[in-house]
This record gives sequence, C-alpha cells and structure tokens, in this order.
Amino acid sequence: MNRQKRQENIIYATLWTILFIVPAVMIYYQSVRSQVDFRWGELLMTWRSMAIFLIVFLIHNFFLAPILVYRQQRLRYFSFVSVLVLLFATVQCISRPPMDERPPMGEFENRRPPMDEHEPLMDEHEPPMADFHRPSFDREPQRKRHEEPVIVFGQHDLMTVIMLIMMLGMNISIKLYFRQRSDRQKLIELERENLEQQLEYLKYQINPHFLMNTLNNIHALIDIEPEQAKESIVELSKIMRFSLYEGAKQMVPLNREIGFLENYIELMRIRVADHVKLSFELPERMPDCEIPPMLFITFIENAFKHGVSYRQTSFINIKIDVVEDHLHFTCSNSRIPQSEDKHGGVGLQNVRRRLDLIYPGQYTLDIKESDDTYNVDLTLPL
Repeated sequence: MNRQKRQENIIYATLWTILFIVPAVMIYYQSVRSQVDFRWGELLMTWRSMAIFLIVFLIHNFFLAPILVYRQQRLRYFSFVSVLVLLFATVQCISRPPMDERPPMGEFENRRPPMDEHEPLMDEHEPPMADFHRPSFDREPQRKRHEEPVIVFGQHDLMTVIMLIMMLGMNISIKLYFRQRSDRQKLIELERENLEQQLEYLKYQINPHFLMNTLNNIHALIDIEPEQAKESIVELSKIMRFSLYEGAKQMVPLNREIGFLENYIELMRIRVADHVKLSFELPERMPDCEIPPMLFITFIENAFKHGVSYRQTSFINIKIDVVEDHLHFTCSNSRIPQSEDKHGGVGLQNVRRRLDLIYPGQYTLDIKESDDTYNVDLTLPL
C-alpha cells in the first residue's frame, strides 16, 4: 500500500513539475526569438494563477478525494467539492487583473516615419498635426469603454472552472485506478492463501488415505509371507520419509517423485502374484523439472486395488514420458468384473481438485473405462 501511495505521489509531482516548467520554457523561447529580456513579470503572473490550481488540487487530493475513494461517502464528497469550486470561482473573480487601459488615440500623433535619417520629421512651415481637428468619435468610444460595467463572471472564469473540474476528475481517476489495483492485489493474495490452505487440506487427506492402503497391504502379507512383510516395512519407511519431508512442499524434483513411486511399486510387487504383468517405463533422460508431490500415487493405488486378480491374468502398465515441454503420465490396468469397487473415491477427487488449483486450464486428464480395462492419461506442463 505504501509503495502504491509513493507511485501515485510521484505521478502528481511529475505532472505539476512539468506544468510549472512549460511556461518558463515558452517565455524563454519567445525572448530568445524576439531578442528581448526574459519577462519575469509574465512568468510570475502565470505561476500565481497556477498556484491557485495547485492549492485546490492539494486540498482535494489529501482531504476530499479520500472521502469518496476510501470511505464511499458520495454526498459528503460532492458537497465539499461544490463548495471548493465556488470558492475557487470567487477567488478568480476577485483576483482578476483589471482591463487594459490603453492610452487614448489622441495622445499619439500620426507622423510619417522619415525616409532618410537627415530628413526632418516635419517641415518647419508645415502646420502641426495638433492644429487639425480630429473627429469627435476618436475619443468617444474610449470614454464609453471605461463606462461599461465590469462583468462579474466572464468567459475566462468559466474556462478556468471547467479546467478545475477536469483536474479534479483526473485526480479521482488516478486514485480509483490505484485503489482498484490495490484491491486486485489483495484479492490475488487472498486467493493464493486460500489456494495454499486448500492444497494443505488435500495433502492431509492424501497422506492418511495412502497410509491406510499401505498398512492394509502389509497386514495381508504378515500372515502369508512374514519375510516379505519385513521387507515391506522397510519400503514403507522409505515411502513415509518421502511423505514426511517432501510431501509438505509445494513442488518436488521429478526424480524424487519417481523414486517414491518406485518404492511403492516394489512394495506392491511383493504382494501381487507372479501371473500379474507389471511394467513401469521411465524416460531415458530424466528432465530437470519439478511437479507437485504425490500426484500420481492415487492412480497407481487404484490400479493395484482394482486391477489385480489372483484368479485370472491381469496387468498394470505405468509409463512416464516427456514430450517437448509436457510431462505425459499413463496408467492402464485390467478391470476385474467380480469387483464391486469403483475407481475413484476420495483420492481421485482430491487429485482433480489439486490439478484444478495448481494447473488451472493447463492440464488434460482423460480417463477411459471399458469392460476389461481402465486407462488414465494425464498431461502436465513443465
């Protein structure tokens, strides 16, 4: 907020500095062009007129404009502005310089300029111009001009009031612009904080969900293969270490996420039967990029939960590839007709929500189901 206030004041200071410099430059240019002395009196009179505008601007900017922009008190603002404009118009009428009192035309003599520097201005025998009677109308208009009444509010005063209203409108426009930009930044900050809170909430949901499934798998191995159960506990410790230290981050390196998936797949490989075809393909060259942690684990969990059968041939094919500047993840598994469980649940809903929050409009998630297969195709920008 202080930064925006500084920027706003810099704009005002720059504009007013330019407005005060321009008359000085114009008068200086005219004096150089006409080869006359610099007209300081004219410059001071111009600055005096501009100083009145500056005083009104300062009053409006620091006292009146905040009433409308920050307090939204329209009636109070327009009342004060109306009084300020009336005071300005009154001061303009009072401080208006008097009309030019040019000397009467009779005081100047119409003399022909000498053609030669030795030629006299007037012939000695020529009667003076003053002997001729000038028409009476030469002085009459001048006398009537001084007798005309002074206009209280003239065209010049109207133009200055219009300029003042435009200046106040410009002041309000700039303040509203900075206020709107400040509100927009606050909204973005609130949305970011809300996004972080939602992501943390989703992570807290993913971790217990994942832990529950993994513990169920180890519990099933204890009675069947105690030695494999011990190995599973070791793999689980690696998985939980990643979940504890990396899962709390917003983004993790892709190679660490893949290492986490490999530990999980090895843990699940101990449990599945030999007739289950399991493949995990990785790119030959691992790109140096980051992705959200524990993003793919939900799809792989569902594949092991709903795609493995102990009675019939089943498969799970997982592939991660990099195509240009996108990460391509695919997971295909067989479907068990006897299973009444459905893919999805809380885990898949959380994944969709995380993708919407982190990659809004930038990702593609295509899930296709058939009678015997379930395919997940996810593309993320890098």
